[in-house]
Amino acid sequence: MSLTDTHRKSVGYLLWIFGFMGAHRFYYGRPVSGTIYFFTLGLLLVGWIVDLLLIPGMDRAADRRYTDGKIDYTLAWVLLTFLGVFGAHRFYLGKWLTGFVWLFTGGLFLLGWLYDLWTLNEQVDEVNRDALMASTSGFPGRT
Repeated sequence: MSLTDTHRKSVGYLLWIFGFMGAHRFYYGRPVSGTIYFFTLGLLLVGWIVDLLLIPGMDRAADRRYTDGKIDYTLAWVLLTFLGVFGAHRFYLGKWLTGFVWLFTGGLFLLGWLYDLWTLNEQVDEVNRDALMASTSGFPGRT
């Protein structure tokens, strides 16, 4: 089994700068600890410093866990982070209906944006898996 690079270590380290707010943990698909870091300032900065050494392992785990494909995880995260309240990441994922809902409601009044912080990796993974299944089965769409 070959390991794909679904998440970038350089982005992980860049997000680590804001890691006391949990940014790198959300990116690597660890929403529970990301939320804990958000409310405890990176476990009073101790966990944040330790994470400097843990990022390579978190990167490898994310690369094993998530499916590579036409949707780039990093681009989806950038869109969510900077334009998420406008639904840009949802348009990128091909979720036009909820993209428009996000656009007109500010990410469902920010609650939807919080939900997407928790689930964006799984959403991208689902789209990539569906595309992979469609390409291997010869039929477009879900199988």
